[in-house]
Amino acid sequence: MVPKKVFFTKGVGKDKEQLKSFELALRDAGIEKFNLVHVSSILPPQCKIISREKGLQELKPGEVVFCVISQNATNEPNRLIVAAIGCAVPAEENAYGYLSEHHAFGMTDDKAEDYAEDLAATMLASTLGVEFNPDASYDERKEIWKISDKIFRTSAVAQSALGDKNGLWATVITAAVFIGDAN
Repeated sequence: MVPKKVFFTKGVGKDKEQLKSFELALRDAGIEKFNLVHVSSILPPQCKIISREKGLQELKPGEVVFCVISQNATNEPNRLIVAAIGCAVPAEENAYGYLSEHHAFGMTDDKAEDYAEDLAATMLASTLGVEFNPDASYDERKEIWKISDKIFRTSAVAQSALGDKNGLWATVITAAVFIGDAN
Protein backbone atom coordinates (compact mmCIF):
# COMPACT_ATOMS: atom_id res chain seq x y z
CA MET A 1 0.00 0.00 0.00
CA VAL A 2 1.28 3.42 -0.96
CA PRO A 3 -0.80 6.15 0.65
CA LYS A 4 -2.38 8.63 -1.74
CA LYS A 5 -3.46 11.18 0.90
CA VAL A 6 -2.32 12.47 4.29
CA PHE A 7 -3.78 14.81 6.87
CA PHE A 8 -2.33 16.39 9.98
CA THR A 9 -3.94 16.52 13.38
CA LYS A 10 -3.10 17.29 17.00
CA GLY A 11 -4.56 16.84 20.44
CA VAL A 12 -4.12 17.16 24.18
CA GLY A 13 -5.54 15.13 27.06
CA LYS A 14 -5.35 15.24 30.86
CA ASP A 15 -6.29 12.54 33.37
CA LYS A 16 -5.07 10.91 36.58
CA GLU A 17 -4.01 7.88 34.49
CA GLN A 18 -1.34 8.26 31.80
CA LEU A 19 -3.07 5.85 29.40
CA LYS A 20 -6.37 7.72 29.75
CA SER A 21 -4.64 11.06 29.10
CA PHE A 22 -3.22 9.52 25.90
CA GLU A 23 -6.70 8.31 24.90
CA LEU A 24 -8.11 11.78 25.53
CA ALA A 25 -5.36 13.32 23.37
CA LEU A 26 -6.28 10.88 20.58
CA ARG A 27 -9.95 11.89 20.98
CA ASP A 28 -9.02 15.55 20.79
CA ALA A 29 -7.12 14.80 17.59
CA GLY A 30 -10.10 12.82 16.23
CA ILE A 31 -8.16 9.57 15.73
CA GLU A 32 -9.11 7.53 18.80
CA LYS A 33 -11.39 5.18 16.88
CA PHE A 34 -8.67 3.77 14.62
CA ASN A 35 -6.01 1.08 15.08
CA LEU A 36 -2.92 3.23 14.66
CA VAL A 37 0.26 1.77 13.22
CA HIS A 38 3.35 3.92 13.65
CA VAL A 39 5.49 4.22 10.54
CA SER A 40 8.69 6.06 9.74
CA SER A 41 9.02 9.42 8.09
CA ILE A 42 8.62 9.12 4.32
CA LEU A 43 5.97 11.18 2.53
CA PRO A 44 5.13 9.08 -0.57
CA PRO A 45 5.43 10.64 -4.03
CA GLN A 46 2.24 12.39 -5.15
CA CYS A 47 0.67 12.04 -1.68
CA LYS A 48 -1.95 14.77 -1.48
CA ILE A 49 -2.22 16.78 1.74
CA ILE A 50 -5.89 17.14 2.69
CA SER A 51 -7.75 18.72 5.59
CA ARG A 52 -8.35 16.85 8.82
CA GLU A 53 -12.11 17.02 8.21
CA LYS A 54 -11.87 15.43 4.75
CA GLY A 55 -9.43 12.80 5.98
CA LEU A 56 -11.58 11.73 8.91
CA GLN A 57 -14.56 11.32 6.57
CA GLU A 58 -12.62 8.75 4.53
CA LEU A 59 -11.78 6.49 7.49
CA LYS A 60 -13.95 3.93 9.29
CA PRO A 61 -13.93 3.09 13.03
CA GLY A 62 -11.66 0.12 13.73
CA GLU A 63 -9.68 0.62 10.53
CA VAL A 64 -5.93 -0.03 10.60
CA VAL A 65 -4.41 3.37 9.87
CA PHE A 66 -0.75 4.12 9.23
CA CYS A 67 0.59 7.34 10.71
CA VAL A 68 3.67 9.22 11.84
CA ILE A 69 3.09 10.23 15.46
CA SER A 70 4.94 12.44 17.89
CA GLN A 71 3.85 12.38 21.51
CA ASN A 72 4.95 13.62 24.91
CA ALA A 73 3.57 13.32 28.43
CA THR A 74 4.19 14.60 31.95
CA ASN A 75 2.64 14.54 35.37
CA GLU A 76 4.99 17.23 36.65
CA PRO A 77 3.01 20.36 37.59
CA ASN A 78 3.47 23.30 35.21
CA ARG A 79 6.01 21.50 33.00
CA LEU A 80 5.65 22.61 29.38
CA ILE A 81 5.52 19.72 26.91
CA VAL A 82 5.22 19.76 23.13
CA ALA A 83 4.95 17.35 20.21
CA ALA A 84 5.38 18.38 16.57
CA ILE A 85 5.39 16.93 13.06
CA GLY A 86 7.27 18.66 10.24
CA CYS A 87 6.67 18.12 6.52
CA ALA A 88 8.87 18.77 3.48
CA VAL A 89 7.38 18.26 0.01
CA PRO A 90 9.74 18.01 -2.98
CA ALA A 91 9.16 20.07 -6.12
CA GLU A 92 9.53 16.94 -8.27
CA GLU A 93 6.14 15.23 -8.04
CA ASN A 94 7.57 11.71 -8.44
CA ALA A 95 10.06 12.17 -5.61
CA TYR A 96 9.34 11.32 -1.99
CA GLY A 97 9.29 13.86 0.81
CA TYR A 98 9.96 13.73 4.53
CA LEU A 99 8.01 13.95 7.75
CA SER A 100 9.78 14.56 11.04
CA GLU A 101 8.74 13.92 14.62
CA HIS A 102 9.89 16.14 17.46
CA HIS A 103 8.95 16.21 21.11
CA ALA A 104 10.49 18.33 23.83
CA PHE A 105 10.09 20.00 27.21
CA GLY A 106 10.02 23.76 27.71
CA MET A 107 9.46 24.58 24.04
CA THR A 108 6.56 26.61 22.64
CA ASP A 109 4.39 25.58 19.68
CA ASP A 110 6.11 28.10 17.38
CA LYS A 111 9.61 26.94 18.27
CA ALA A 112 8.63 23.26 17.97
CA GLU A 113 7.02 23.89 14.58
CA ASP A 114 10.14 25.70 13.33
CA TYR A 115 12.34 22.89 14.63
CA ALA A 116 10.23 20.09 13.09
CA GLU A 117 9.87 21.93 9.78
CA ASP A 118 13.63 22.53 9.65
CA LEU A 119 14.33 18.88 10.47
CA ALA A 120 12.05 17.60 7.67
CA ALA A 121 13.50 20.11 5.18
CA THR A 122 17.06 19.24 6.17
CA MET A 123 16.41 15.51 5.64
CA LEU A 124 14.83 16.18 2.24
CA ALA A 125 17.56 18.61 1.16
CA SER A 126 20.29 16.11 2.02
CA THR A 127 18.64 13.37 -0.12
CA LEU A 128 18.15 15.79 -3.03
CA GLY A 129 21.79 16.85 -3.00
CA VAL A 130 21.07 20.45 -2.06
CA GLU A 131 24.27 21.78 -0.54
CA PHE A 132 23.91 23.87 2.58
CA ASN A 133 25.78 24.72 5.74
CA PRO A 134 24.22 22.69 8.56
CA ASP A 135 25.46 25.32 11.03
CA ALA A 136 23.61 28.13 9.23
CA SER A 137 20.39 29.41 10.72
CA TYR A 138 17.12 27.86 9.59
CA ASP A 139 16.18 31.08 7.79
CA GLU A 140 19.48 31.02 5.84
CA ARG A 141 18.98 27.35 4.89
CA LYS A 142 15.37 28.02 3.93
CA GLU A 143 16.53 30.65 1.43
CA ILE A 144 19.01 28.19 -0.11
CA TRP A 145 16.26 25.58 -0.45
CA LYS A 146 13.93 28.09 -2.12
CA ILE A 147 16.65 29.08 -4.57
CA SER A 148 17.40 25.43 -5.40
CA ASP A 149 13.82 24.89 -6.66
CA LYS A 150 14.00 21.33 -5.30
CA ILE A 151 11.80 21.81 -2.24
CA PHE A 152 8.25 22.84 -3.02
CA ARG A 153 6.80 23.41 0.42
CA THR A 154 7.47 22.93 4.13
CA SER A 155 5.06 23.07 7.04
CA ALA A 156 4.58 21.83 10.58
CA VAL A 157 1.97 21.27 13.26
CA ALA A 158 2.59 21.33 17.02
CA GLN A 159 0.63 20.80 20.21
CA SER A 160 1.83 21.96 23.61
CA ALA A 161 0.38 21.79 27.11
CA LEU A 162 1.34 22.62 30.66
CA GLY A 163 1.52 19.85 33.22
CA ASP A 164 -1.54 19.97 35.46
CA LYS A 165 -0.97 21.92 38.69
CA ASN A 166 -2.47 19.01 40.67
CA GLY A 167 -0.27 16.35 39.10
CA LEU A 168 -2.66 14.87 36.54
CA TRP A 169 -1.02 13.34 33.47
CA ALA A 170 -0.95 15.62 30.43
CA THR A 171 -0.33 14.09 27.00
CA VAL A 172 0.15 15.88 23.69
CA ILE A 173 0.19 14.27 20.26
CA THR A 174 0.59 15.32 16.67
CA ALA A 175 0.10 12.97 13.76
CA ALA A 176 0.40 12.71 9.99
CA VAL A 177 -2.37 10.23 9.16
CA PHE A 178 -2.13 8.32 5.85
CA ILE A 179 -5.04 7.26 3.70
CA GLY A 180 -4.39 4.51 1.16
CA ASP A 181 -5.95 3.15 -2.02
CA ALA A 182 -8.53 1.01 -0.27
CA ASN A 183 -10.22 4.00 1.38
